Amino acid sequence: MPTRNEAWPEGTPNWVDLGVDDIEATKTFYAELFGWEYESGGEESGGYVLAHKDGQPVAGFGPKQDSEQPTVWTTYLASDDVDAAAEKVTAAGGQLLAPVMDVMDSGRMTIAADSVGSVFGIWQAGNHNGVGRFNEDGTLCWNELHTRDYEQARQFYSSVFGFSYNDIGGGGFVYSTIKRASDGEEVGGVHHDTELPQGAPNYWLTWFATDNVDASLIKAQELGAVVLMPIDNSPFGRMSIVQGPQGEVFGLITLPSEAPAEAAETVADGGERESGEVS
Repeated sequence: MPTRNEAWPEGTPNWVDLGVDDIEATKTFYAELFGWEYESGGEESGGYVLAHKDGQPVAGFGPKQDSEQPTVWTTYLASDDVDAAAEKVTAAGGQLLAPVMDVMDSGRMTIAADSVGSVFGIWQAGNHNGVGRFNEDGTLCWNELHTRDYEQARQFYSSVFGFSYNDIGGGGFVYSTIKRASDGEEVGGVHHDTELPQGAPNYWLTWFATDNVDASLIKAQELGAVVLMPIDNSPFGRMSIVQGPQGEVFGLITLPSEAPAEAAETVADGGERESGEVS
């Protein structure tokens, strides 16, 4: 089973979390859907909750700081020096939405918007490395940026994290996998999403693996989720996109037993390739 107990390499999507209006309802939804268990961060964490799968951290929940904020899964990218990364964000045309801060002894972080307005986090590990279990049922397996401003977005992340890209699209589908600077491993994707509704922001989409996407989709709907993209078969797995009861959008995918050669590595263990997927 893919696990990791050390800090993730620079630029790797290493954590996802969700700001919500109702923590208890969120815990129930994901416990029923993915089998997650929970650990409270205590009073000094502001009510933050760590979700675990088989004893390893997989995601986080926290109360919204502003009730007007949308409910979204936030993708965090690993950094060895979040202060330096924050300076690169602003130099590349992005902005900091939260100051760089220490999160107790767990790590150091900021929330930013890239040069095309997509919101993401940057996490420098302390005692909390980020995702500890991945690429299996009920865990994170892929993060991808959906943007109208494809080339501008790619340039931004190249400037901040040193990313390069592998173009894998075709037939009008424009997509590239993200290659992290340290070793060239593919750790995420960028999709030129021409179907984004007018006025909708560019955004990072979180994908969770499931052993049976059909059963998971039925379960999600029973728990109050809404289907945004019906189940589809792709070279990267059988997939669907849903909206959770509090408005958060995420993908569900059954990973193929052997991904095609052009399929990307997901958040892989220190260069160990794992089958991944993109939409």
